[in-house]
Amino acid sequence: MSRRFDCSNESEWAEGLPEAAAAVRRGELVVLPTDTVYGIGADAFAPLAVAGLLDAKGRGRAMPSPVLVGSPQALDDLVDDLPHAAQELMDAFWPGGLTLVVRHRPELGWDLGETNGTVAVRMPDHPVALALLTETGPLAVSSANLTGKPSPQDCDAAQGMLGETVAVYLDAGPTTADVPSSIVDLTGPAPRLLRAGAISAERLRAVVPDLRES
Repeated sequence: MSRRFDCSNESEWAEGLPEAAAAVRRGELVVLPTDTVYGIGADAFAPLAVAGLLDAKGRGRAMPSPVLVGSPQALDDLVDDLPHAAQELMDAFWPGGLTLVVRHRPELGWDLGETNGTVAVRMPDHPVALALLTETGPLAVSSANLTGKPSPQDCDAAQGMLGETVAVYLDAGPTTADVPSSIVDLTGPAPRLLRAGAISAERLRAVVPDLRES
């Protein structure tokens, strides 16, 4: 049976954080708030858990899950050769609504879907998400909705769609934004904007002037 914790209540938050971290370690799914929308998360290094995440959303392997990290330094264990543009964008917009697509270390023991050796990674700007990531390490996290349905801005909407497929729900009230993160692909010769979202193309181009738009 799913458990839900009100993170605005100090005692529930004190209980909910370790419960959510333990669920992740067991290979179960959790719902957590971010600075954009609510996300459904799993241990990024547990292939069965990530497969369960995709199944819960009704999503195929052709749409792999992004990964959330708790600090820029966490990328050291995920990426061998971080592009200079990535570092500049991280310095400017992390934590925040910017997802970067980079090439991950080939030896990593994970299976996020059909990534072709890349990972879409972000550091969210939300205290609950960051606290959980500090406990768990990198999480595979996608928006907490059924595929084709609106991304949820509150825990009620997420729970209404995902129900008992999720072990722990962390409720921190409505999110502050209803737009997804912007996505910049850094695996080619120049940065490429794959999705315009929380960070505008103009703000991104002020940091990486050679940004291309798809």
